[in-house]
Amino acid sequence: MTNPAGHSEESMRNAELAKLDGLIGEWKTTLSDAWFLEPPGTEVPAATTIERLGESFLVVRIEFGGGAHNSGMNLVIGRSDANDIYVALYEDERGVCRQYAMTFDGARWILNREDPDMYQRFIADVEKDRILGRWEASEDQGKTWRKDYDLTFERSRG
Repeated sequence: MTNPAGHSEESMRNAELAKLDGLIGEWKTTLSDAWFLEPPGTEVPAATTIERLGESFLVVRIEFGGGAHNSGMNLVIGRSDANDIYVALYEDERGVCRQYAMTFDGARWILNREDPDMYQRFIADVEKDRILGRWEASEDQGKTWRKDYDLTFERSRG
């Protein structure tokens, strides 16, 4: 039985957030086809961990490595039960902080932001042991989009 906030009476775990359980685990990640990396064709390896934070959040930690490309980013995913939406907060070592609206239907994962400085989105096809995604940006309020880079996740443990 669930209460009005979508939580199970037994565990108080958010039922809508439980739909993301297939993302939990450790992933070998590759950033590729980035317009800003030289030479063309450069791939940057990364390690991604997706885990629960309490009963109502997921934390995504991506650590990029490889030569001059050491960096990281973090994403905290939660829900606004009253608004029936997922929300994601992003931050990285540059001090960048962003909020994304998120949708997830089990096969397609989308993060989207429409901020005054730039529109940005992450679109990914999700399989059991692989996620194929890409980041895109628009500087004209979504009229045209450019691909920033691809992110491929291969499950290593989970």
